[in-house]
Amino acid sequence: MKALIVDDEPLARRELRRLLADFDWIEIVGEAGNINEAQKAAEELTPELLFLDIQMPGGSGFDLLTRIEHVPRVIFTTAYDHHAVQAFEVNALDYLLKPIEPERLAAALSRARAPSASSSVATSRVIGQGSAFVERLFIRDGSRCWFVPLREVCLMVAEGNYVRLHWNDARPLLARPLSSLEERLDPQRYFRANRRQIVNLEFIESVEMGNGGLLHAQLRGGPEVEISRRQARLFRAQMSV
Repeated sequence: MKALIVDDEPLARRELRRLLADFDWIEIVGEAGNINEAQKAAEELTPELLFLDIQMPGGSGFDLLTRIEHVPRVIFTTAYDHHAVQAFEVNALDYLLKPIEPERLAAALSRARAPSASSSVATSRVIGQGSAFVERLFIRDGSRCWFVPLREVCLMVAEGNYVRLHWNDARPLLARPLSSLEERLDPQRYFRANRRQIVNLEFIESVEMGNGGLLHAQLRGGPEVEISRRQARLFRAQMSV
């Protein structure tokens, strides 16, 4: 498993390398000491696992996650207490407080290697750099932060130059236009229903005919979405209905 270490302290990076030497299935492909270096390394090396410090000169680890297209599994390494950890209680793979204890590192890596982690946490790549589409996003909306698996998002709604994601009971706001996100989605899974909405086809529970060639799609656990006349023709062709 390819790993990237991001920490502004050379001693901390060296100590983590020493601890990781006991895990022969971890390949450290690079290090970075600041956000700019980390962004370049993450995009070039596309690691599967990121050991990420939170507080660094020039920006935080959170800032890095908003700037990279490839969002790997993340293990935070920090000298700070739970105020930073709380925002990520249900999202990051683990949080290791410095000095890192070998037992805690081993536990975190066991989760990284577990089949459930491998299958449920997908990476993100820009189209053109590989066959994969974006499947996971890091979103910071106000004081809240999420790692959002897009396969669990039933609906994406344009709000100006932002996108509101309907993800379970959460509604995080992504700071990018809907058209920009659409370019990075798998067209076999996501469908542009109308000018403002993209639906996850796996969440469509039923479809009914509307007036003038419109279609009305009822989403499982979500709202009803109107498929425009133009898109309705494409929908029928794609879904063979």
